[in-house]
Amino acid sequence: MLPGRARGLHLSDDGRRQAEAVAKRIAAVPRVAAVYTSPLERACETAAPIARACGRALRVERGLLECDFGDWTGQSLRRLARKPEWKAVQRHPSGFRFPGGESFVEMQARVTGTLGRLIARHKGQTLVAVFHADPIKTAVAHALGIHLDLFQRIMIMPASVTAIAYRDQGPVVLTVNSTDRDLAALAGA
Repeated sequence: MLPGRARGLHLSDDGRRQAEAVAKRIAAVPRVAAVYTSPLERACETAAPIARACGRALRVERGLLECDFGDWTGQSLRRLARKPEWKAVQRHPSGFRFPGGESFVEMQARVTGTLGRLIARHKGQTLVAVFHADPIKTAVAHALGIHLDLFQRIMIMPASVTAIAYRDQGPVVLTVNSTDRDLAALAGA
């Protein structure tokens, strides 16, 4: 199913275990200044143990929302994959708008704009942002300077860590889709 922005979707028992595990990993990163999350329940439930582990209040940020999949929200991926438009989603996402929803270009602009604003607010500090796979993939593509049409080549698993250092010379991608790496080493990167 393509959950999109559907409300009322909560973490499973396995998802809660993954959230606790990633919270322990992120707690090893010193001096986390803030923890932000998408307002969707599943993101908030993932972010809450992270915020607790870091000793920070959880801050909800609408700019971190999942893509607005519009009329496709809640439909099965198997059914969607049979639509002719699915090829555009996979091969030419920069030219695609979800019926009744947003385009990938709009999503990337929203996410990178939000991250830029948060980074400016916390200049030189370490932030945690908990959000969704497609928006994370567009942020990674932007940081790497690769065209949006290639973002589907990036894999983001639930409760994985992707870290990007935003420096004066430009962003540096430190890790993508990490599910087991010790994160303490990222502190000085």
